[in-house]
Amino acid sequence: MTVAAFECRMCGHCCQGEGGIVMTDKDCVRLADFLHITVDELVARYAQTRGGKIQLGVGEDDYCVFYKEGCSVHPGRPDICRAWPYFRGNLIDETSWEMIQEYCPGVNPEAGHAEFVRQGRAYLREHDLLRYDPDTSPNALISDE
Repeated sequence: MTVAAFECRMCGHCCQGEGGIVMTDKDCVRLADFLHITVDELVARYAQTRGGKIQLGVGEDDYCVFYKEGCSVHPGRPDICRAWPYFRGNLIDETSWEMIQEYCPGVNPEAGHAEFVRQGRAYLREHDLLRYDPDTSPNALISDE
C-alpha cells in the first residue's frame, strides 16, 4: 500500500505571508467568477501587480485576504494554492522538502522524498498545474517536464 505523501490539515500556514500568491490570467478569471465580480474588480480590491505579476494581497494578520479560519474561496483559489506543497523547489531539492515538514503538518516524512516527488508530479499533471512561462506564472510551478 502506498503511503500518502501529503494530506492537507487545513492549518493555514501556507496562507500566511505576503507576496507568495501569484495569479495567472486563468487564476484571475476563475477567482473573479467565483466571487461574481470582474477581473478588474478582483485586482483593484484584492491584489496588486509587482514585477509584472498579479499577487493576492494580505490582511493585517499577514494571511491571504481570503483566509478566514480556512480558505473562503477554496473552489476558486489560484493554481499556486492548489499545487501546495508540490512546489518546484520541494520536488527537486530534498533539503527543501525536509524543511517544509517543520512548517506543514500535512507533509508525511514517512513517505520519503522520492515518493513525495512521484506523487507530487502525478498530482500536478493530473490537475494541469505545471507551468512553463516564467514571465506570467508563479516560479514555484515552473517545470522542465
